[in-house]
Amino acid sequence: MASPLWPYVTSGIPDDRFEQLPGIPLTKREIRVLLLSQLRLRPDAVLWDIGAGTGTIPVEVGLRCPLGKVYAIERDAEVASLIRRNCDRFGVKTVEVVEGSAPECLSELADAPDCVCVEGGRSVKAILQAAWSYLLPGGRIVAIATNLETLYAISECLASLQVRNVEVVQSVINRLENRGIHQVFAALDPMFIVSGEKGE
Repeated sequence: MASPLWPYVTSGIPDDRFEQLPGIPLTKREIRVLLLSQLRLRPDAVLWDIGAGTGTIPVEVGLRCPLGKVYAIERDAEVASLIRRNCDRFGVKTVEVVEGSAPECLSELADAPDCVCVEGGRSVKAILQAAWSYLLPGGRIVAIATNLETLYAISECLASLQVRNVEVVQSVINRLENRGIHQVFAALDPMFIVSGEKGE
């Protein structure tokens, strides 16, 4: 599916194409590309995006998987409204925004996921354990960590669940920026992307 704001088949919509709110996390373009590659989406994939923030992942997946469905889970009503507005901006119709706290709200979702993306949440272990119980056989789970404590919690949880083919990628990304009369490279905060799959 194409959008006038992004008429391409490649991932990596520039950050400034999305409506943003101060203090609301936005998964940066380069991180999104890495994260989407780990999800290994099919055209009819069902994705649960937990802690969807600004809605960048739901928009990207909605554009790439026109036959699929995205559940964008967000506990804050104002942030959920932002996700809806960003989906509308890009003409994405396959995203259902779920206002609720994970893992409690996961039982209310109508479709079991092929893929789960955990971008946030207050108890990452509880969220991963609950999401894993709903994930279809052969499905993919991807989680991001911005600090060592969260990385350890994710790794420990995936080990206890016997997740197969676990991969960990750390991003080291610099962007060219204008500062005064000079162009300099500015680093994005590094992130860990942890992924794995459920046995058939």
